[in-house]
Amino acid sequence: MREVKADIVIVGSGAGGGTVANELAPLCADGIRIIVFEQGPRLRDDELTGREVEMAQRLYFESGGMLTHDRSMTLAWARAYGGSTTVYTGTSMVVPGHVIEAWNVPGLRWDDVRERSKKYLEENNVHLLEERLINENNRLFVKGCTALGYRVRQFPVNVEGCRGLGLCNLGCPNGAKRGTHRVQLPAAERQGVEVVTNATVSSVTKRRCLVTVAHREIGEPSSWEPGEYRVTARVVVVAGNAVNSPVLLFRSGFGEYLPALGRGITLHPALILAAEHDHPLTNFFGFPKSYFTDEFREDGRFLLETCMYYPFTTAKNLNGFGAEHSSFMKGFRSMQQILVLALDDPADTNRVEVGRHGEPVVRYRLGRNVLDSLHASMKTAARIFFAAGARRVHVPAGTTFTIGTADAGRLDDLVPRSNVRPGGMSISSAHLMGGCRMGADEKTSVTDAWGQVHGIPWLFVADSSLFPRCSEVNPYVTVMALADRVAQRVRERFKELAS
Repeated sequence: MREVKADIVIVGSGAGGGTVANELAPLCADGIRIIVFEQGPRLRDDELTGREVEMAQRLYFESGGMLTHDRSMTLAWARAYGGSTTVYTGTSMVVPGHVIEAWNVPGLRWDDVRERSKKYLEENNVHLLEERLINENNRLFVKGCTALGYRVRQFPVNVEGCRGLGLCNLGCPNGAKRGTHRVQLPAAERQGVEVVTNATVSSVTKRRCLVTVAHREIGEPSSWEPGEYRVTARVVVVAGNAVNSPVLLFRSGFGEYLPALGRGITLHPALILAAEHDHPLTNFFGFPKSYFTDEFREDGRFLLETCMYYPFTTAKNLNGFGAEHSSFMKGFRSMQQILVLALDDPADTNRVEVGRHGEPVVRYRLGRNVLDSLHASMKTAARIFFAAGARRVHVPAGTTFTIGTADAGRLDDLVPRSNVRPGGMSISSAHLMGGCRMGADEKTSVTDAWGQVHGIPWLFVADSSLFPRCSEVNPYVTVMALADRVAQRVRERFKELAS
C-alpha cells in the first residue's frame, strides 16, 4: 500500500466537493496540499455521445438503476468528474426562506444562505433562458396552467452557449452546462488542487483515508496509478452525496458515536406523466426543463415541472406493457411530459445503512402523506395536459392505460387513491437529501451549522446530506451555499485543526 500525505482531502467533486475545492484553492499558494477524490471518470468531450443507455452506464452509479431496499423507488446520481452537476438540467434556485426556518438549525440563517447562493448564481451564469430555446413541451405546460388559473414560473438555469440539444441528463456534449466540472474544479486545479478520478475512498478513520484507484476503459486516465493508497490528511471534507456520505462514515466506524447518522433522509419522490397530442411536438429541440408551478406546495405538498425524458426512461416509467404500451410509445414524437415531485417529510425510519459487503442500502417507506401527494399531483397534471390540448393521457394510477378527452371530467373516478401504492408505479428520487443532518444536538444531528461533525473537529460534511428536511427546490445552489460555509470554517480554523 502506498503512503501519501496531504493537508486537506475532499471526497467527491460535485456541487459540494467542487465548491469546497475552489474556495480552499488559494491555500495551495502557501504550500497546503489539497486533494479531491472522485469515484467516477473524467470523460472526454467526444465520449459524451448522447446515447441514452451508453451514457447511463458511463455517468450514473449502477447505471441509474439503484433501488430502495423494498424496490419501490429508483435512485439516480452521477459518478463522474463534477458529480451530479454533470447530469442535472441546470435549474438553479435559491432555497425559500420558510425552508431554512423549518430546518431550525441554530447558527444557520436564511439571509446568509441567500447571499452565498447569489454568489454562485453569478459564478455559474444563472439566468432565464432565451425564448428561442423554449420548446413546445414547455409552452404547452404554460398554456395548460394558465387556462386553469395556476401560477407558473420559469426556471433560472446555469447554461452558457446552450444549443438546445435536450441532452442535459446525459451530460451536455457541448459543455454548455456550468456545473463544477466546467467552473469550480478547473479553477481549483489551476491554483494547485489535485483532482484524482477513478478513486474510491473506503474509510476516513483517524485522519487516514483508504483509497483505491482503478483503471477504466473510458475517460482520461487517473493522475494516480491504479492501486491501494493510505492518505494521511489534517482535514477531511466528505461530499459524496446523501447516500455515499453516510455510508462512508458508517464504514469508518462513526455510527457508534453519531446516533442520527443515516437517518431522516428525504427523496422528493417523483413520477413522470405523459400525454399524446394529435400533432408532432418540437420536443427534441430546445431546453427540456423551463417551467414549474408551486401552486400546490402548501395544500397538496407537491410541485409540477416540465420535463422531457428519453425513449428508454419514458418507456420504463409507463405503467404496463404489451400492445397499449407499444402504441403509446409509437406516439413519442407527439408526447408532452410533466414531472411531479412530492415534498416529503423526514422520518428516522427512512435511512441509509451499510449492507453486508459495504454497499449502500436505502430504506425508505412511501408514507400515506407522500402517496396522497402523488395521487393529487397525478390528477392535477392530467388536467394540465387536457387544458393544453392533449388527446389522451397516461396516468400511472389510472384504471385504464390512457384516459381520453371524453373522460377528462372523470379523473376522480378513473384515478382512484387505492391504485396509488408502493410497487404499483415507477417512482424515482429526483433529489437525495439528509442522512448527515445539521443541528446543535449530537443525538439528533450529525454536524453543526458549519458542517463540522459533532465531536470530530477535523471531519466535515459538505453536500445535500446536511439537509434536515427536504429543500422543496432543486438542491444544487443550496448545496453550494452550505459548502461555501464549510470552506469558510476550514479556512478560519485550519491552523488549529492541523495541529
